[in-house]
Amino acid sequence: MAIHYLKRASHTATTTDDDTRDTVTRMLAEIERDGEAASRELARRLDGWEGDIVLPASALADAGRRLPESVRSDLAYAHARVSDFARRQRDSMQEFETTLVDGLVVGQRLIPVTTAGCYVPGGRYAHAASAIMSCATARVAGVENVVAASPASPERGGIHPAILYAMSLCGVDHVLCLGGVQGVAALAFGHFTGLPADVVVGPGNRFVAEAKRALFGRIGIDVVAGPTESMVAADDGADPAIVAADLAGQAEHGPDSPVWLVTTSRRVAEQVREAMPGVIASLPGPARAAAEAAWRDYGEIIVADTREEAAAVCDQYAPEHLQVQAADLDWWLRTLRCYGSLFLGEETTVAFGDKCAGPNHILPTRGAGKYSGGLNVAKFIKVLTWQRMDRRATREVGQVAARISRLEGMEGHAMTADVRLAKYFPDEDLDLHPEGSR
Repeated sequence: MAIHYLKRASHTATTTDDDTRDTVTRMLAEIERDGEAASRELARRLDGWEGDIVLPASALADAGRRLPESVRSDLAYAHARVSDFARRQRDSMQEFETTLVDGLVVGQRLIPVTTAGCYVPGGRYAHAASAIMSCATARVAGVENVVAASPASPERGGIHPAILYAMSLCGVDHVLCLGGVQGVAALAFGHFTGLPADVVVGPGNRFVAEAKRALFGRIGIDVVAGPTESMVAADDGADPAIVAADLAGQAEHGPDSPVWLVTTSRRVAEQVREAMPGVIASLPGPARAAAEAAWRDYGEIIVADTREEAAAVCDQYAPEHLQVQAADLDWWLRTLRCYGSLFLGEETTVAFGDKCAGPNHILPTRGAGKYSGGLNVAKFIKVLTWQRMDRRATREVGQVAARISRLEGMEGHAMTADVRLAKYFPDEDLDLHPEGSR
């Protein structure tokens, strides 16, 4: 592959470090042992929150009163787009019933989980859009109980009002004023609500991600999300100023958020490299510091000779967000296979999808796009199969099942076929043993 790096990262995303894993393991054990009291103490110690853990229903209903009408309108717009997209996903899934052979009827049912736990980060940024992404999708999927958790701050008197209003738009049933590991644990164990979650979804910091990973199996999860990633694929027609803005805009997520450019144009690569320091410097303080570190340590610029090679780099990285600013967008759509979500054309950018375009922004990272997509209604819906036979089908299927069971050495399985066939067809000499086994 003819590619070379104009800028290469000095750091790469790694699996959860041992200190994080050990810390989360201790916290989860403490919370499971001591119950709700442990979560209350962690909320006090880590977030300074000593108020109610379960948000009163009246507070959720009143959340919008603290926000300007324009903010409520924007969040309602985002809720409508995300819900509409999720509804179309749900409609694309189908139950069915069909006959495979005479007398053998099979099918599948789509059954939502009973309880979904939606974790909504609310530390440095007020992630109102994340509340919509998780809670609205669960509600559209038909989940009976939607329980949300988000960190509460004494400085703002609880959970950020924009997050609360987003939750109210989604129709959540319960809200817990808990962040971090204790928030994830409360959702999973059903603390404070008596409703243990079947599935816990939502982004968060490394402790939240590790808590979800550690609990996976006892509960379902969406993804084990690492730091946010973004890649731009560009050709010579791309605007370097827009490319640089898109990279810097995603780098503000945090000092360990990788941002990558792969381009077939040396000119675009060099101009983006020159522009990045100035674009990052234009950001406000905390965002600027995060973006500087992310670009310095994790940023990359890769030059490829052909678009095929550029596309291969994209699939190798399998980025969480993948933007294409190049000609023949349909070719890229057909060719690219590994990403969390794809943003085609200069007119489209990650921030649009992150906030309000419709497709979900809770997405796989660290290469997981090679085997998994992001949060969608299917994460909340069980695809369950069923089958029904009459005696015609039992005669046919039973003989094959008995022979395969004996082939595998599973005489007990074969016996369950034998007794039925003997009962239903006592006068027939049926073939119940694999060839050569008698």
